[in-house]
Amino acid sequence: MEHNTTFPIKKSELATLRDEASSYLKGVQWDQGMKAKNRDKNGKDESILLYLSKANGNKTTAVTSVSKSVLALKKRLLPDSVAIPLHLNEALYALQEGITLGIWLKDSYYDASGLSSLNERKSSLDGSLRREFDSKQHTATAFMIFGMACRILFDLKPKASDDLSVLKNKFAGIPEVSLLSPIKGIACLLYYYDKYLNHPEIITKDKDVIDLTVVYFEAIIAEIQLRLGSLEYTDSITDRTFKLENSEFAVSGWENVFEGSAVSVEFNKIQFEQIVGNRDAKHFARRLTERLMSYDFTTKMNPFQELGGFMPVFMGYGIPGTGKSMLIAAIATRLKEHCDNLDIPFLFHPMPDTLISTFQGGSAEKMVQWMKPLQDPSKLIFAPIDDAENNLQERTAQGVSAGVKEVIGVFLRYTEGAYAVNYGNSSIGLFTNLPEMLDKAVISRVQGRFKIDGARTIPDFVDQDFLWWNKLNDTMPDFVNMKDPKDYKYLSEQGLAKNLGEILQQAERPTEERVLAIYDQAEAKFGTDQHLFYAELYQNIQKAFPFFSSRDIRNIQSAVSLRLTDFDLPEEWFNNPEEYFKKDYTTKFGMLQELMKSNMKGLRFSDIRRQEVVRYLDNVATIADTDFKRKVDQRINDMNIQLEARKQFEQGE
Repeated sequence: MEHNTTFPIKKSELATLRDEASSYLKGVQWDQGMKAKNRDKNGKDESILLYLSKANGNKTTAVTSVSKSVLALKKRLLPDSVAIPLHLNEALYALQEGITLGIWLKDSYYDASGLSSLNERKSSLDGSLRREFDSKQHTATAFMIFGMACRILFDLKPKASDDLSVLKNKFAGIPEVSLLSPIKGIACLLYYYDKYLNHPEIITKDKDVIDLTVVYFEAIIAEIQLRLGSLEYTDSITDRTFKLENSEFAVSGWENVFEGSAVSVEFNKIQFEQIVGNRDAKHFARRLTERLMSYDFTTKMNPFQELGGFMPVFMGYGIPGTGKSMLIAAIATRLKEHCDNLDIPFLFHPMPDTLISTFQGGSAEKMVQWMKPLQDPSKLIFAPIDDAENNLQERTAQGVSAGVKEVIGVFLRYTEGAYAVNYGNSSIGLFTNLPEMLDKAVISRVQGRFKIDGARTIPDFVDQDFLWWNKLNDTMPDFVNMKDPKDYKYLSEQGLAKNLGEILQQAERPTEERVLAIYDQAEAKFGTDQHLFYAELYQNIQKAFPFFSSRDIRNIQSAVSLRLTDFDLPEEWFNNPEEYFKKDYTTKFGMLQELMKSNMKGLRFSDIRRQEVVRYLDNVATIADTDFKRKVDQRINDMNIQLEARKQFEQGE
């Protein structure tokens, strides 16, 4: 949902609330509810649940002091030291800052919802106003606890262990959450947090404190989100965003903010020139980086989107060993260098290998968490999916897991559907050896595609060897005692193409047999410079390849737009960002239009359109035929092995 207003959370205002937050950490009083006390009746997770529910003994009210528990933990974890263990200290600080922020959000809701004035007249409220007061108290408490948990996760999630499954298995949930009043809400929350903190099975080392805090407050968010349906008077929460001063932290309604924040993953730095062959792929990758860099942070728009030259989803495909992983690293390297140069935040956000979960709904949840950061307009984002056929496999194929279906469902919703938001600052790249195994609906989202075919020419093979033996030559001169080629300078052919025309000269007619026959038939009827030629061509292609749809035609249109915008951004724009990158959106758009016009010299729209249609349809046929060809090749190979085995057997006799 769109949030129409952003309110700043000022650090000076938080400073005045910090003492109140600290006082809660020093001590809170909580009366356990009967339900929570009797939770262990079913005998599940007895040790921890008993510990949580019986920790009071027979007392009805308990005073809990998190700060005392922290001191006790310090003695247990670092017995011979005066210092507080690092992670314990970080967790305590995050807890204090989280409570401070929660109190600020609660106060803000009190004022915005009219709860402050009801509170002043609390003793004299009649029936309906009393109900309104109680209802708003519940909402204020829920929002306070929610904001507090979001802040704690924002600070601690990046520091927590990657795998929290062991701790989650020990974790026995939260026996109760109180929304009766802000004081009761915090008291209840800290009471059970403290019980976990004191549990000897849960905290065995310093890092466990951060991991427990993350697991606990993730559970708190889940508990609050379960109760959202029962909360009233939430307009002054859902219609605004609260953003912390000088920070990326924000609370937008009830959205789980942490789902949308991600930290860049480390990658090996590789230059395009170190990749042999793959001219098409390298050219495409360079264009992608230039287009992403043109994003305008003020208007949250990209002029290339308006010109039709931007690809939110693209695909690189080719046989194993042709350089897919190197290409991912090269795109990330180029983007990172430009972003550092222009002081722009950059997120390298590859899909994790551990996305498919064995739990029902678990894969969808993980996929949503991965997709959410792509909607953050405050940075440039490159999100590659390597070996895409593993997580986005054809759903109708035999044996495809429920997890894969969940992942695809989320991918489709977030790339073109109710949730799809693309400001022109993020791009998802599918990289695969087996494009024919990808789900058809996923492939139809792909707006740009290129082949990653590795070394193909004599210079390519010479250069691939050169990159290998030259390392030996560097450390031991004259060790490689072989002659260089006469008329070739190493790596001179591995530079980047000027434009797609250089690469696509061969794409005048289809090379795939079935496509060529349909193309010739349509050409004989209309010639290629009539609009009806394409209508005829598409209709007959659809008969031959039933999965070919209107979206494929839109993808062809995108490909033509990419060609029209296939021009270099002048080198001086990168050297001096003021000349283009730092200009306002309208100026940038005008400058690109001028480049586009001058780039069209000598090119006809009809030629570009024909070339792109040929390229796309060849691609469709290749993907459709590859699976069949692979099965045939495998069968031929099996038969050859059988024949040879029989021959050798008969000779042996």
